[in-house]
Order: sequence, then C-alpha cells, then structure tokens
Amino acid sequence: MRIILIHPNYHSGGAEIAGNWPPAWAAYLAGALRSNGFTDVQFIDAMTDDIPEEKLAEYLAAQKPDMVGVTSITPSIYKAERTLQIAKQVNPNCIAVLGGVHATFMYQQVLTEAPWIDAIVRGEGEEIIVDLARTIEQGRWPRDRAEVKGIAYIDQTAEGAKIVATPAAPTIKDLDAIKPDWGILDWDKYRYIPMNTRVAIPNMARGCPFTCSFCSQWKFWRDYRVRDPKKVVDEIEELVEKYQVGFFILADEEPSINRKKFIQFCEELIARGLNKKVQWGINTRVTDILRDEKLLKFYNEAGLMHVSLGTEAAAQLKLDLFNKETKIADNKKAIRLLREAGIVTEAQFIVGLDSETPETLEETYRMAKDWAPDLANWSMYTPWPFTPLFKELSDKVEVFDFDKYNFVTPIIKPAAMERGELLDRVMNNYRRFYMSKAFFSYPWSGTGRRRRYLLGCLKAFLKAGFERKFYDLGRVGYWGPQSKKKVDFKFDTTRSRAVGTTADWEANADRSRKAQPTIVSACGGGTEQMTEDAECAALQAKVLDKADGANSVSRH
Repeated sequence: MRIILIHPNYHSGGAEIAGNWPPAWAAYLAGALRSNGFTDVQFIDAMTDDIPEEKLAEYLAAQKPDMVGVTSITPSIYKAERTLQIAKQVNPNCIAVLGGVHATFMYQQVLTEAPWIDAIVRGEGEEIIVDLARTIEQGRWPRDRAEVKGIAYIDQTAEGAKIVATPAAPTIKDLDAIKPDWGILDWDKYRYIPMNTRVAIPNMARGCPFTCSFCSQWKFWRDYRVRDPKKVVDEIEELVEKYQVGFFILADEEPSINRKKFIQFCEELIARGLNKKVQWGINTRVTDILRDEKLLKFYNEAGLMHVSLGTEAAAQLKLDLFNKETKIADNKKAIRLLREAGIVTEAQFIVGLDSETPETLEETYRMAKDWAPDLANWSMYTPWPFTPLFKELSDKVEVFDFDKYNFVTPIIKPAAMERGELLDRVMNNYRRFYMSKAFFSYPWSGTGRRRRYLLGCLKAFLKAGFERKFYDLGRVGYWGPQSKKKVDFKFDTTRSRAVGTTADWEANADRSRKAQPTIVSACGGGTEQMTEDAECAALQAKVLDKADGANSVSRH
C-alpha cells in the first residue's frame, strides 16, 4: 500500500522570514505508519519546494498512491482542499485524507465545500491514521469506516448526503511510544537563517492546562501530557548527530509549565554535552520566567538561546480580554531577567482588535522601547473560528476568507482606522524598533553567540524585507506610508461565516474551568501555576547548589 503525505503550498510572510520549518507532523505520522508495517510512505513538502499544481499532479499521477494525507491550519485550508482535489482528479481511487486543527473543528464546513475529501482525521493523528490505513489495506473501506474512531466523512444515502462524525478517538496516553521517522524529511532544505544551520521542531508535551480565549491548542489536544525528558533528549540527540540539526524550537505551547520536567530536560542536555552542539528556543509565559528567576542562567547553560514571551498587549484592557491576567510590570521584569541571563528575548504583541487606534499602536511601540526586548513582533489578531473569542467578537468579524487568517492580515477592521492605516502603523513600529536595534544595539551586544544570533535575526528581517515577503507586503501592494490608501488585501468576499463544531470535543482543561468558575484560565501570566512537589523543590535546589559551586570555583 502506497501512502503519500503532502504539506500544502501555502505562504503568508509570517514565520517563514526566519527560514524553512520542517513539517514535524509528517515525521510523526510516517513513524507511526512504518512501525505498524506500512513501509511505502513518501512525503512531499510542496510549501518549502514551492511546487506548482501541475508538477504535483504529474508526480501523483506517476506514483498512483492508495492514500494521500494532507494537514492544514486555518490559513492553509483552501490549499489543502485543492491539493486533495488534485490527488482525486489524477487518481480517483485513492483515499483523500485531511487532518489538522482546522479540519478537526470545521469538518462540516470543509466537507461541504470539498466533498472530494474521503475522510477527516479529528485530533492527534498517529493512532487514527494507522487504523484508517488498515481499514483501506484490508479492503474494508468504505464499508467499515463507521468503526474507525476519530474521523468525519460524507455518507451518501437514499435520502441524500449526510456528514458523519464517528466518536472521538482517545488521546495518546504514552507519547514516548511514538517514534518519529525524521528520515522522511530532506534536512538540507530546513535552515534557520539567524544561525545558518539546520532547524527542527520536536515536542516535549502536548496540550495545555489553561483555556486562553483566543487559543485552540488546549482544546485540540484535550489532555495535557508530558514526555519523559530523557526520551525527548534521545530524539534531539538523533536530530543533532544523524541530521546535523544546530537549532531547535520546542513545539509546546509552554514547555516550562512543568518545572520538574523542564529542569530534568535541561540537565539531560548538559549531561550529554548537547548544550555545546545545539541551541534552542521556546515560547513561554511571563509568570514562568518570574517563577524561575534563579534558574534562568542554568537554562541558558543548557543551550536555551531564545525565549518568545506572550506579553500580548500594552493595554491592560486587551490582556483582560484574552484572559491573560498579566500585569504590565511583570512583562518588563521578565524581559530584564532574561536579558541578564544572556537569553535573547522576543516580546509578542497582538494588535488589530476593534478598539485599536493610532494611539494604542504607538503605546505598544513605547512599551517595546521601555521594556527593551531584543526582538519584538506585532501580530494581527486572528480570531480562529472555533475559539470562544471568535463567538464573543462575531459582530466585529467581517472577513471569512480563511486564507487571510495568517497573523499578518487585519481580519478585524478597527472602528477608528482603515485596514491600510493599521498595516502602515504596524510597519512604522517595525521600522523604528529594528533601525534602532541595528544601529545602537545588535553590533554592540558583545562578541559571543548572543551577538551573532541577533545579527542573524537582523539579516533574516532584511532579507524578507528586500524580497517583499515580510508581512506579505509585496502581495498586498504596500510600499510605505504613501501607499497605505491603496493597499489591497484581496479578500475573497464570496466566503461566508462558518463556525466550528466543538460540542463533542471537550478538553480536560475545559471541564476543570466549568467545574471551578474561579480558576485562572490564562496563558501569558497570572498567579496560576501547576502544582509542584517536594521532588521538584529538591531538584531545583540541587541545580542551584551546582551553579553556586561552579561560581565559587570560578571566583577563586
């Protein structure tokens, strides 16, 4: 049985400016399939290779796959649907399968507009895809498809077409049993521009115990599960030694939330000497940084180079809307602590809500200057159609073209600004912030790896700006303040409102929130932390004792 996995050819000018990112989903699904006897598995990265539809069709026609699997986030959904349409056109008998966060919750909308899709995998796919492939291989598809848990499909009956969702499959309890096949990726394609090295995106945990109103990850994964840190480092060691990866970013929403596991992870990297061979980055919460103030230099010793903080907004009102429960002073202190520990810090701002004004955008710039992070990123608010905040803001959402739900396109029009002016003000923030850094900060940031890293980040920004790819500026026709009234975001106005189906998909964090209405449902801050035991406290004490001992030796 021949299986081809395809990453759809979607581009937006967002995270791509830092390099080409390896689609980890393909490695995890390929590993699950191959370990269960499906050896003929291929992967096409149509995005990184920028493969046109004609070339993709030629390849699929020649290979004649029995099953084609594609993933999609919200902005790439139309490209994913089109990819599977091509697969069915050239090989009508192949089974077209779609997975990912968007398809999980928007399966009714997807199957209605793309009826050529045979099955949608809902939730994490390693076990479901194997069950699905076995059903196909044994000739039981479509007869027994109702027995496959965790999928949705169109059932043609005498009364007409009906969309069916089978009961949700259980979450994968033993994440350490998953063995990704990293060899399915062509590693020379995936380079991180700031360090000019190969990059990977492994994960240490899945899910999140919090329920941010703008986020979908906690609901998609349902349970919060953490892997054995030694197993994670085994995986990283393979990536470094076998595939020459020099930088990785943990894919977790918040890898440091479980302090005990995170400390063990760092200790294991140091014990194996991997901290001398690979640098890495994470996204995390402000409160985790404040909690771990005394451990930050230890994290840096373990190779932690880059921390992206969800500071989110300068206006406290916005933080409250997002359920962040972060205080402005906390953001500033967390950035200072990271900087003092030698870690490159990135502050993330969400802009573009209905209440945005030129004054609030200027406030985010002043905050960025005052806090002095190494990097700053202004992302357009993107209301995922299956999140609570989308429903709360439904009367403000006028654009239903999911192709533009990419964090760089203003989906919501501020009451006091045109979208072109909003884009221009954001670009003005970027220009001022990075011009200042380029002339007065990065060149004078020492002589070591931190300085090289920051200059590499500047190179990535300049490259994306020169190519007109940054923030999709070339495509929308933005050339500076003089063009703000002529910007065309090319929204597809024929698209209509569609909302997700989540009633059959309750996450553990959601159940906890409903059972305890006063629980903090935050991601960027607040006082809520995971409960820690005496073992964690002892582990922290051990690490700090080692650090004190090393400092004492160096002083003498």
